[in-house]
Amino acid sequence: MPLLGSVCLVFALALTLYCFVVGVIGIVRKDAVGTALAETARRAGIASFVAVLIAAGALVYAGLTDDFSVAYVMHHSNRALPIPYKIAVLWSGQEGSILFWILLLSGYGFVLRVRHKVDRQLVATASVVMAGIQVFFLILANFVARPFGIMDRVVADGAGLNILLQYPEMVIHPPMLYMGYVGLSVPFAFALGALIMRYPGEKWIHITRRWTMVAWLFLTFGISLGGHWAYNVLGWGGYWGWDPVENASFFPWLTGTAFLHSVMMQEKRGMMKVWNVWLIFITFMLSILGTLLTRAGLVSSVHAFAQSSIGPWFTTFLCIIFAVCLFFYIKNRDHLKSENQLESLASRESSFMFNNLLLLGAMFAILCGTLFPILSEAVRGYKITVGAPFFNKVAIPIGLLLLFLTGVGPLLAWRSTSVGSIKRNFTWPLVFSALVGIVLIVVSLPPRMGAATGPWLKTWLSGLELPKFYSWLAFVIGAMVIATIASEFFRGGRVLQGKLNTNIVSAMYHLMRRNMRRYGGYVVHLGIVVLFIGVAGLAFNQDKEQEMGRGDKLQVGHYTLVGADYTQDDNANYTSEAALLEVYKNDQHVLTMTPELRFYKANGGQPDHKVAIHSTLLEDLYVIYEGKNPDNGHPIIKAYVNPLVSWVWIGVLIVTFGTGLALVPNAAPIAARVPQAVAVATLDKQGMQPAGVGK
Repeated sequence: MPLLGSVCLVFALALTLYCFVVGVIGIVRKDAVGTALAETARRAGIASFVAVLIAAGALVYAGLTDDFSVAYVMHHSNRALPIPYKIAVLWSGQEGSILFWILLLSGYGFVLRVRHKVDRQLVATASVVMAGIQVFFLILANFVARPFGIMDRVVADGAGLNILLQYPEMVIHPPMLYMGYVGLSVPFAFALGALIMRYPGEKWIHITRRWTMVAWLFLTFGISLGGHWAYNVLGWGGYWGWDPVENASFFPWLTGTAFLHSVMMQEKRGMMKVWNVWLIFITFMLSILGTLLTRAGLVSSVHAFAQSSIGPWFTTFLCIIFAVCLFFYIKNRDHLKSENQLESLASRESSFMFNNLLLLGAMFAILCGTLFPILSEAVRGYKITVGAPFFNKVAIPIGLLLLFLTGVGPLLAWRSTSVGSIKRNFTWPLVFSALVGIVLIVVSLPPRMGAATGPWLKTWLSGLELPKFYSWLAFVIGAMVIATIASEFFRGGRVLQGKLNTNIVSAMYHLMRRNMRRYGGYVVHLGIVVLFIGVAGLAFNQDKEQEMGRGDKLQVGHYTLVGADYTQDDNANYTSEAALLEVYKNDQHVLTMTPELRFYKANGGQPDHKVAIHSTLLEDLYVIYEGKNPDNGHPIIKAYVNPLVSWVWIGVLIVTFGTGLALVPNAAPIAARVPQAVAVATLDKQGMQPAGVGK
């Protein structure tokens, strides 16, 4: 199997080189010979996917059969490892993850080349760009990070999979993230291809937008799964810690989101063509930068691979990408002239522009903070790291402004919005959000105060901390966005209700089916609001840590934890210590929780926390068994009460659902159902009879 895998990778490199070189010749030669050459290049690209698929299958088979003659399998697997994690070995290390990247890249290329009839010339050019990217990764897999390296001496058992990866979500989190990262290469290929060939019209932007939505969907789901994994596995009580590798996945998400908004300005008004092309270029380059940060050991992260010599390869590749993009932009920039200009600040175009500026501003600030240790070392000779406080100070205000624009944008008209329209569209959302804000202030007042006993607003403000003010603002703005979305559905539904002679719910359904992209986008915005509500709960987190023997109590929030028993276990993969804790809420027994600490044998007894979590819509009780006090042997328990965490995961699911809706094609318009009596009366006036009447 190792030999088969190695041969297939070499064969895939040869096929991809053929696809790239001959594809370029076929594009340059615009005759019958060129067309024939382009077709052979397309087929070579399709065949490269088959070769890579066999190579990836060979590595998975080596892991499943415990073939420790393969160095990669020996370093990342062991005999006692459960089968799902043996499959996950494919993407758990440097060499295997590069092979997995190639597999996904060639898979995307396969779909692109099979669907070549969409536009043969454009797809042929995009196929060549995809082949160029694939050549780089195949060179890495064949000469730099070889997944089929053979051990000098075969060992009885492997070193085992990283214990942090031995969690069910890690079987699907990396593939989702990689499908997002790699998927961004397709819109990049179309954008660069369209620029190279000076493609007329906006058809390429329609294709690019859909591919970007697919990649963005995978990236969104992958990032959220990573947050859920961190929350359940790392045992620090949170789901987002501004880790450098977390940030790296966030960069292309931010710029991809900006593109999905600004592309509508190009489709509707022929504006921002240069902006959109460079947004796609930057988004792809940021995905490569994220891969560089993960693999080169440039930053310290629990997610990163060990430091290796692969960094210069990715740096060189990034420089080549930028040089190619810049060359063709300078050469063909006259092809990207805008057809219209911004006419008014009170317009949907301006809301999209501000949205883009905020998203790019957030990306730039987070990028600078992430790379600051590298920059400070280059300038001052030592690393200076910025932590979560810096990122929160930057990201929270920008996030609230973006949330505000999410509510404002749909209420503005294209080109210019009249004062009367602004008053009409904004009145009820603003009233609703103001009422929500007042109610939140009143219910958060101290119990001894009432709204009529004094200056309650002054009292509320005097005891307000900045994080809690931000949370209150998130609730208020979120209420405005929800009201905006509801009004858009309701107003459109009322129009169709009369035309289709149906109820309001059915009318809103037909409204959405007629414009899935628009109303699917509104569902995505609703999911973002729900997610923000969940994040707003961070300001109210509580935690407590103490030693707990049998019968000892720990009070956190309105929960009381009582130490019932402590157990130990031993199996082929790990030994473990666990606590049995009885949980009471307001003196009522709720459940028994069993936080655990595992020591993995194949990893030299390395410890790993298995967190116990009790989730409700209002809050999570999050309990960690931290180990024993070495002085007296008493177990140490740490407990958190984290409000509204479930809303984060629900928001992500709504965003995923809304993106899926936006990808569904629109339904054909439905003819209005007119009562027969009305139809007969109308036709009689015209001296006609409807079909089937009078027979």
